[in-house]
Amino acid sequence: MAHQLLSVSKRNGIAYVGLNRPDKYNALNFKLFKEIDSCIKSLAKDKTLTAVVLFGEGGNFSSGLDVKSVMSSPFDAVRLLFKWLPGNANLAQRVSIGWRRLPVPVIAVMEGICYGGGMQIVLGADIRIAAPDCKMSIMEAKWGLVPDMAGLAGLRELMPKDQAVMLTMSADILSAEQAKSFNLITAIEAEPMAAATALAAKLSNTSPDANAAIKSSINRNWSASIRQLLSRESWYQVRLLLGKNRVIAAKRQGKDPQKSYSNRQAGW
Repeated sequence: MAHQLLSVSKRNGIAYVGLNRPDKYNALNFKLFKEIDSCIKSLAKDKTLTAVVLFGEGGNFSSGLDVKSVMSSPFDAVRLLFKWLPGNANLAQRVSIGWRRLPVPVIAVMEGICYGGGMQIVLGADIRIAAPDCKMSIMEAKWGLVPDMAGLAGLRELMPKDQAVMLTMSADILSAEQAKSFNLITAIEAEPMAAATALAAKLSNTSPDANAAIKSSINRNWSASIRQLLSRESWYQVRLLLGKNRVIAAKRQGKDPQKSYSNRQAGW
């Protein structure tokens, strides 16, 4: 699928995905939802992918939902929220939780404003790096709505429940420093894109199978029972021990530090 509202490129195994409606502060219309969803599905099939850097073109991540655009077509609004089963993710939810399901580290670069739906998207990333002047908000309550884009899956892992309730009900706009104090973001960097690129390159030096296993283990075991945690850890380790990239990782620590990894195993 050709992208009109996303900029997508790949360098050295790292995909750079940019929301590309800068004249609208990268507000999310139905077409952009579709393109993000399509992009995630395409990246999931790429066994050569080692990391994703997610950002907004034009100096802002996203102002959130383009309400006027989405509500101008009732059919699009229905398609955005429709799901066959309650436990499945609809289109609005897939653009956030889809990043969690990718078997590679996803780093969000946050600049300018990151409100509402934009905040829901970055909560799906594994790591969030913000510029010092970035402003962010879980803003849905301002419009009489509940956040419904699956960002809560990440939010509940980042902060105590009372803080999540306060920030979500108040719809307060936070500075980068305030967001860091609430653990909403990972780091504040003067040059967040450069920092994200350097981190993505660093993480790409780890076996892609190990990164996939680590991400899956942490995400699936964070709130799991001890029995589930023990079971998954053992199963993942067996898979890694039997894979080519575990051997390559050992060689990279010894006599052949420049040896290239094989493509990521299927099934991660």
